[in-house]
Amino acid sequence: MINITLPDGSVRQYPEGVTGLEIAASISEGLARNVLAVKVNDTIWDLSRPIGSDAAIQLLTWNDDLGKNTFWHSSAHLLAEALEELYPGIKFGIGPPVENGFYYDVDLGEGNQFSQDDFAKVEQKMLELARAKNEYKREEVSKADAIEYFTQKGDQYKLDLLKDLEDGTITFYTQGNFVDLCRGPHIPNTGFIKAAKLMNVAGAYWRGDEKSKQLTRIYGVTFPKQKELTEYLERLEEAKKRDHRKLGKELELFAFSEKVGMGLPLWLPKGTMLRERLEQFMRKAQVKAGYQPVVTPHIGSKELYVTSGHYDKYGADSFQPIRTPNEGEEFFLKPMNCPHHCEIYKTRPRSYKELPVRLAEFGTVYRYEQSGELHGLTRVRGFTQDDAHIFCRPDQVKEEFKKVIDLVLYVFSALGFEDYTAQISLRDPENKQKYIGGDEAWEKAENAIIEAAAEKGLRTVTELGEAAFYGPKLDFMVRDALGRKWQLGTIQVDYNLPERFQLEYIGADNAKHRPVMIHRAPFGSLERFVAVLIEHCAGNFPLWLSPEQFAILPISEKYQDFAQQVYDRLQQEDIRGFVDNRDEKIGRKIRDAEVGKVPYMLIVGEKEQDENAVSVRRHGEGDLGTVSVDEFISMFKGKIAEMTNN
Repeated sequence: MINITLPDGSVRQYPEGVTGLEIAASISEGLARNVLAVKVNDTIWDLSRPIGSDAAIQLLTWNDDLGKNTFWHSSAHLLAEALEELYPGIKFGIGPPVENGFYYDVDLGEGNQFSQDDFAKVEQKMLELARAKNEYKREEVSKADAIEYFTQKGDQYKLDLLKDLEDGTITFYTQGNFVDLCRGPHIPNTGFIKAAKLMNVAGAYWRGDEKSKQLTRIYGVTFPKQKELTEYLERLEEAKKRDHRKLGKELELFAFSEKVGMGLPLWLPKGTMLRERLEQFMRKAQVKAGYQPVVTPHIGSKELYVTSGHYDKYGADSFQPIRTPNEGEEFFLKPMNCPHHCEIYKTRPRSYKELPVRLAEFGTVYRYEQSGELHGLTRVRGFTQDDAHIFCRPDQVKEEFKKVIDLVLYVFSALGFEDYTAQISLRDPENKQKYIGGDEAWEKAENAIIEAAAEKGLRTVTELGEAAFYGPKLDFMVRDALGRKWQLGTIQVDYNLPERFQLEYIGADNAKHRPVMIHRAPFGSLERFVAVLIEHCAGNFPLWLSPEQFAILPISEKYQDFAQQVYDRLQQEDIRGFVDNRDEKIGRKIRDAEVGKVPYMLIVGEKEQDENAVSVRRHGEGDLGTVSVDEFISMFKGKIAEMTNN
């Protein structure tokens, strides 16, 4: 008998060789019908694969990310099977799952094309094959047999992949008449796939090498129910409406110019107002939390980034050096703020009594992203971070880390992000050369993050290999209104930069000690944060953040003077907006304000002028009635306070 530990910590005994499917059946019939794969210790297995020794397992369903991953990997094989039946002689590259579905890179042969016109027949063939409920069968094969099989088949791409594989590690998977070189795992059979949709077709060089042949990359997505596919496609349509690039243009928030340069956003007046509100919000919260503001240059000497390690890590892929008339003198556009803050810390001796020192800056940094990776505000070459660095004693690390968690959660609450997970990003224990610093410092830093997250009661996941090169971190993964996952906000513990910059403080023992550094950015990149916020709220920003919080709409020219009086009164109360004095009918003014997503429309005519009042309409809600100007101000400020907890 072997001991099987379940996720809740309970242990059950089973005969040696038990399968994941048999374990699921022993728990419930419903689970056995829905389970897709099994995680055995840290590896995903097929449900039919025997478990030969004690293990901790997790039974994966469609509700688990790893379950979806397996489902979509199997769907890529189903796509390949359908393509092979429809296009005899087709050759196959790779077909992995991706965040929302899968793709397969294929070679259709000289002169053959694949377009969206071909999608329907491939989808129909996929569903026809799925209904056969063919089992995904795993087979271990020798390298020689694998080479012989794909040589006979004439598939040079699989033969190229086999060059990097060692004997004893090679497996084939077969479903129906299709055989593929694959590590797996896969779902039990094709019958789980009930809905299929091809999404896109593009070109992709084999192995990403521009000197290699360009293959056809076919993207698809599948679901266990047709209803889920329908809902997914509806979400995609909604996402198009919410695209921050589209709304950013319509709402006049930001723009790009080829003359200025790719990936360098221009913030328009309304976007700048939004940005400044975010900055003011964070500055106020930081002052309360004991941060001191600093400002650093947009460039730094090469030596600064050599010391920090950023030059070795990013130098080749960053903007190239700025050379001065002095021979050998080189500067770099600032890729990170932290080396500058280390130098600020060093400007004078520090005592243990004044720690922690918390330095905060809205610092603009520059990274040379490849042109093909640029995407609106989410991937740019120049962006501003709400960056701060906390220099503290080792005994203060956990408490400071918890305070930063509180600040991040305060930001999420004020902006309506309610669905989030904290990702504990640790270094890859199998590839330590990617990181700077010794094992002891890394273990201390990782333990501090794990303990702080647990004490704050965060819902967490742990990812190996996702740490920064200088230290582990806690990344907040937020789901927006459409269920999409974004990384917003990060906190990092760093024992290495204080060592590299020889940072010190005098301890109670009158000896020199090394502080610990905590990096934190609740927004992360302001550009990326605004992009996510636009798509999350579809441009209907929280009232306190909206660039234009009201539009005063006079019914006719006669009431423009009163409209201006109301405007001036609201401006005195720091309530932002405008007067629409256009020679248009009131219905048109209301429609335009609605399209512009202005939160409040204040209509003024003879009655309102006589009573020093405004007729209030709320965007998306309609008429709220007539109130005095003072009553509107009081109501407005109450809503702001409620949203920001002020």
